[in-house]
Amino acid sequence: MQNPLVSILIPFKNTEAFIKDCMFSIIEQTYTNWELLIVDDNSTDNSFSIVENIANQDARIKLLKNSGSGIIDALQLAFKESAGELITRMDSDDVMKPNKLEVLANNLMHHGKGHLAIGLVHYFAEEGIKAGYKSYEVWLNKLTKTGTNYAEIYKECVIPSPCWMLHRTDLIACDAFNPNKYPEDYDLAFRFYKHDFKCIPCQIVLHDWRDYSHRTSRTHEHYAENHFIPLKLDYFLELDYNCEKTLVVWGAGNKGKFIAKTLIEKQIDFEWICDNPKKIGKDIYGKVLRAFEDLETLENPQSIITVANKDAQIEIRNYLNALQLKSFEDYVFFC
Repeated sequence: MQNPLVSILIPFKNTEAFIKDCMFSIIEQTYTNWELLIVDDNSTDNSFSIVENIANQDARIKLLKNSGSGIIDALQLAFKESAGELITRMDSDDVMKPNKLEVLANNLMHHGKGHLAIGLVHYFAEEGIKAGYKSYEVWLNKLTKTGTNYAEIYKECVIPSPCWMLHRTDLIACDAFNPNKYPEDYDLAFRFYKHDFKCIPCQIVLHDWRDYSHRTSRTHEHYAENHFIPLKLDYFLELDYNCEKTLVVWGAGNKGKFIAKTLIEKQIDFEWICDNPKKIGKDIYGKVLRAFEDLETLENPQSIITVANKDAQIEIRNYLNALQLKSFEDYVFFC
């Protein structure tokens, strides 16, 4: 099949200021064999009317109302009503580059099943992009250019949530949008990783990612940091933890303490190290913190590193490399 049907799934809620631009960026795609399943997630503004007016002019657009509440319920409904061989997700406040569907679909059809098509992203905002978002864009695009996204999956979400495409059967194989687990985009990225879907490298910016103060990812509790760490830890313990190694938690800040407390609750033994002289030797949760140099004395260590400072991370990575320790096998960065 040269031009398979692409199903685009969009949940929307109160994005009347942006949704028209989003939809017209889809209508103007160079790849024309698509259907749009767009789900109103209980909007209270004029979004539904805007979408309805546009949908009435294009038979490829199917407007639905969320029977539940939230993005996951909306995505489940959209996927259930879709018919495409290829599936992609889009956010209602973002904009597609004109060739986005064409590039993703062609890459996916060329490489076949078991692959994940992704593209570079560009953040934009009326008031300018915050340094943190620009840093995330640069970091994410660097991974995407080489298709090495999973290499840093425990740091942040390595798959741009509104800029991927997958074969329908592959999405079903990794349980699609069924898990009721937030942040849903990061959870899905971990399931892509779990099923070893190969990321197809891409050198082209395909998606304009809008940032603004009341964007859901900024304001909703589902996307708060305290939801990210449990998700990371659960998947690490399932996918990459080696129980035959000595588990080590590096760092005693909030993240390190949360992980240590969780491991204790799960009755998983570990050692706890840090490089803060004020904390070394202290007893926290019944664990005495050790100096980071003690890592060299531990037998077959596997470290979870929770140190957020970028310069410190470079020093830690150099130290681990000097000990000839390998990423994932011997350590992972959680921030």
